[in-house]
Amino acid sequence: MAFPEINPRTPVLVGAGQASERIGEPGYLRRSPVELAAAAAREAITDSGADVAADIDTVAGVRQFEISVPGVPAPLGRSNNYPRSVAGRVGAAPRRAILEVAGGQGPQHLVNELAAAIAAGTAEVALLFGSEAISTVRHWAASEDRPDFSETADGDLEDRGYGLEGLGSAFEAAHGLTDAPSQYALFENARRARLAQTRQEYAAGMGALFAPFTKVAAANPHAAAPTERGAAELVTPSERNRVIADPYTRYIVAREKVNQGAAVLLTSVAAARRLGVSEDRWVFLHGHTDLRERALLDRADLSAAPAAVLAVTHALDLAGIDAADLAAIDLYSCFPIAVTNVCDGLGLPVDGSRELTVTGGLPFFGGAGNNYSMHAIAETAHRLRAMPGAYGLVGANGGALSKYSAGVYSTTPTGWRPDESERLQAEIDAWAAVEQAGQADGWGTIETYTVKHRRDGRRTGIVVGRLAADGRRFLAMADDDETLELLGADEPVGARIRVRSTASGVNVAGIG
Repeated sequence: MAFPEINPRTPVLVGAGQASERIGEPGYLRRSPVELAAAAAREAITDSGADVAADIDTVAGVRQFEISVPGVPAPLGRSNNYPRSVAGRVGAAPRRAILEVAGGQGPQHLVNELAAAIAAGTAEVALLFGSEAISTVRHWAASEDRPDFSETADGDLEDRGYGLEGLGSAFEAAHGLTDAPSQYALFENARRARLAQTRQEYAAGMGALFAPFTKVAAANPHAAAPTERGAAELVTPSERNRVIADPYTRYIVAREKVNQGAAVLLTSVAAARRLGVSEDRWVFLHGHTDLRERALLDRADLSAAPAAVLAVTHALDLAGIDAADLAAIDLYSCFPIAVTNVCDGLGLPVDGSRELTVTGGLPFFGGAGNNYSMHAIAETAHRLRAMPGAYGLVGANGGALSKYSAGVYSTTPTGWRPDESERLQAEIDAWAAVEQAGQADGWGTIETYTVKHRRDGRRTGIVVGRLAADGRRFLAMADDDETLELLGADEPVGARIRVRSTASGVNVAGIG
């Protein structure tokens, strides 16, 4: 294959690598996040078939969970400069080092951004990577024989901060809306009500969606939980599969206890040729988009996230293809609705008849912190090389269905195609926001809800509703038996409740 007419500044993905280990299995080395990322980066460089380490001018690291919010401890220590620690391990001395903001959109966003930088001529060879060693950290944190992951790396760092603006508020935190399962459960129950499905029907659908994911994970050597499970097993509560937040059981939420790293290598066509990277390693980015949804309580419809659908649709349009043309798909799968939201918008089936993951998904392959989609990109690249001319989609989600980055890949050569994310984002930002009631008193109706289940058996209800008097949206908590019984009924959405403002927030004060 030869691409004589292509612009030498065109970005290409030329290398992809992954690394992993599981406690108690042969070869387990207690590797740190830096070591896991370095192992994946070395694999990506090797995968390119060329000696490119000395030519890497840009490195970009995805944040581990322990550096994604302020004040989180690192029981085993950590690097002061994660990107340069990894770069040093592989023999690279880049002029630019980036530490990306938090969020699962990060890997695809970095590919989109640095591909554009290569096309603009401000970079030539870029190494992107991320990793998590959460399983190792938790296992060894209390041990006298624990490893020390502390290290210092010299050099400047473009630290972009946490990127948490707009992803939560003190008001939401005061009402118990602090954890991802509760946030996503609100969306899930709103979608169930919109579809007019019973709890049993909806649970069966979540199981049918994710059962094929377990099959893919079972065949993936890097999967953290490589066990095939049936649809009913995934959604049936049990001692090992407890309810976390209605309607979620443990088996169908992202698995964070992983030891995984992934990396991809991007170059310009000119650099690839100069370095001797064979054209059969080249994978092109045909479409790409980065969009952000409105803040959670501002959204007009809590049963869907249209910005994510818009991101994927635009990436496909830019590539000149439809969803039906995709040979490989990986949709971010921290919770079922992260997948079904995009499928609903694109008309993709959610009954398990279409493969929607190349890795096995976050609950089964593993939710490698913010870096999951780097694994999806790496796996997609390998699959597409085996299917020359085919197309693959990676959809990467961050926050509470908040940030979405999409990429469409193929070995088919194409020049760089600028996206219209800025224009589309302006449209999203202009969408009308729902008026909210910071203090809510009186009667209203339930818009959506969840019940959080703690390990000790305690339960807390969270309700989003609309006041009957003026239609403003309210957020309320409940822990009384009467309200919890209502939230466990066949269909709480639309039920009439009374709310009352107190010094600590809005509470459900009665049902009617």
